[in-house]
Amino acid sequence: MAARLCRLRRPLTAAFSSAAAAGAGQAPPAEPLTERRQAGGVRTIVLNNPRRRNALSLPMLQSLRRDLLHDVKSRELRVIIIAAEGPVFSSGHDLKELSSEDDVKHHSQVFELCAEVMTLIQKLPVPVIAKVNGLATAAGCQLVASCDIAVASEKSQFATPGVNIGLFCSTPGVALGRSLPRKVALEMLFTGEPLSAHEALMHGLVSKVVPEDKLEEETMKISQKICESSKSVLALGKATFYRQITQDLDTAYKITTKVMVDNLTLRDGQEGIEAFVQKRKPVWSHSQEEKK
Repeated sequence: MAARLCRLRRPLTAAFSSAAAAGAGQAPPAEPLTERRQAGGVRTIVLNNPRRRNALSLPMLQSLRRDLLHDVKSRELRVIIIAAEGPVFSSGHDLKELSSEDDVKHHSQVFELCAEVMTLIQKLPVPVIAKVNGLATAAGCQLVASCDIAVASEKSQFATPGVNIGLFCSTPGVALGRSLPRKVALEMLFTGEPLSAHEALMHGLVSKVVPEDKLEEETMKISQKICESSKSVLALGKATFYRQITQDLDTAYKITTKVMVDNLTLRDGQEGIEAFVQKRKPVWSHSQEEKK
């Protein structure tokens, strides 16, 4: 992999670092850093600062957090898609915020908020899908790895090139190490070399790779399929998956055995079984209430 991708190192490093330089001295963008729209149960959040390569600056992270949490308990919200405007999904942190001009307190605030957003994604009661059409580096790659599902176009690439500029991608390594085989994650972290979309698929960083002109269609196909299920059942299942995955085998089975029983007490748990027996489509309440 290294021989074929070595020539890509310079552009990738540039994508990571030049977000700090792009637009230097210019006024902040007039448009919002993220755009939120919702229809048919599907919320799409678009990273909307392509001029700065959608860098995960403190304001960008704050905007993303707001959009993720907005009315998140509504029964109308069933799935969230995170997409991006421009050829770079996200270049990671804005290096202007990490210079010596800012103090340790500010640096801590940036990384703590980033960690909060990444963990928030897995705590949300709905599935979150990364829709990637371009380059995702450093914390941008971390964002993809933190999502529940990731669909990428064939031209997409994924890298953690911080080592090349003297800032090891330690926090992205948390998400990568939980998505990729250890040796693959460490090669990315130690060399900064990228994975192609198909390599990312092979190693489990993304769920599907499709031609660029099919990306929207495939992402919506997955989203609409999710929308056919009960929100309360999906919320229970997602929370349980992340809870059990870090446990030993016996503990994981104890946790999930209890959850299966709890699931049966939900109104939608019984509705689904009754609909199957009666050979009809279920009518979901999307409620956490137990069936009386």
